[in-house]
Amino acid sequence: MWVSGTILFTLVMGMAFTGYLLPWDQKSYFATAVGTNVASEVPIVGGFAKLLLRGGNQIGTLTLSRFFVMHVFYIPALIFLLVAIHIYLFRKAGAAGPISENPVKPRQKTESFYPRQLLMDLGFALLLVIALGFAAYFAPAALGPLANPADTHFLPRPEWYYRPLFEWLKIWRGQGEFLRIVIIPAIIVFLFVGLPFIDRRLERRPWRRPVAVGTFSLIFIVRTVLGAYSYYQDSHNKDVAMQLVQQHRMEVQFMKQPFKSQMDGGARDTQALKASTPPSPLVAQGEKIFQSHGCYACHGEGAVGTSFAPKLVGIGKQFSDEQFEDLFTHPLPKMNAGGMPRFMFTPDQVKALRTYLDSLE
Repeated sequence: MWVSGTILFTLVMGMAFTGYLLPWDQKSYFATAVGTNVASEVPIVGGFAKLLLRGGNQIGTLTLSRFFVMHVFYIPALIFLLVAIHIYLFRKAGAAGPISENPVKPRQKTESFYPRQLLMDLGFALLLVIALGFAAYFAPAALGPLANPADTHFLPRPEWYYRPLFEWLKIWRGQGEFLRIVIIPAIIVFLFVGLPFIDRRLERRPWRRPVAVGTFSLIFIVRTVLGAYSYYQDSHNKDVAMQLVQQHRMEVQFMKQPFKSQMDGGARDTQALKASTPPSPLVAQGEKIFQSHGCYACHGEGAVGTSFAPKLVGIGKQFSDEQFEDLFTHPLPKMNAGGMPRFMFTPDQVKALRTYLDSLE
């Protein structure tokens, strides 16, 4: 029963990892890239595991399809199977009862599982669903701009439950990779899965089991410290903190935008788009750059400006071609103060972007 529970725990973590990529925003894309790269560090099978997860060397549509199938079909099917096995084994072994109960000659009388225990389980499950509903309403998961692999300035940061592992991987460098990725995790997994085989005593009171409780407490404290230290490092590094604030602003602004289907290229009105005159190739290229690099997240749709960044409509009248191109290599002080990320555009890309912005007048 313990082993089936540990497998269920692993499957839940697998759901968290495979579901991470499905929003296909900046954070999910780069976090998945980091996660699959970590898998490739495992000796012998690491490279194969990375190719199997990604469907190739790069993250693309094949990766998204594989993660979707695992998240929606394979892992849930295994979870249902393991839940059934776990409940069967629990019914077969029987409830352990209070920690003060005698495990050999219990003093309390037994009672049937139905209906009292079933009603208690259903009530507790309902409370969990209600709590999850409140969390989803008052603290919804953020969705950022569309994933852009060309954005080399984006800093991926995992959710809080993966933060300790993220910081753990940062600590060990160079020759310590095999130790940090294989040896130490393998020891922890062995102790976790093998606990009922290693400690066969019937004693269940925590204060009478200092080794088991102490080991668990140590691992829990280390995880907590690593997670807190990761947030501390980010907040005390000026460049990292500014970049993370900028990324958060882009997420907030993106969430405020009305929903747009990617099928129509981000057009607000599909019928009007079909009836309009097709834009020039340079304008279309500039619009694609503006959308793919998440410029609209701060400057708004159509570059009309937001509370985070000024409007860019008619900017061609303020700068010459050379001055406009120089803005990306030597940004103005107010651009740096606003946390604008650095973009390494080619001269052709700058020309296309300028043409698009001038066409908005």
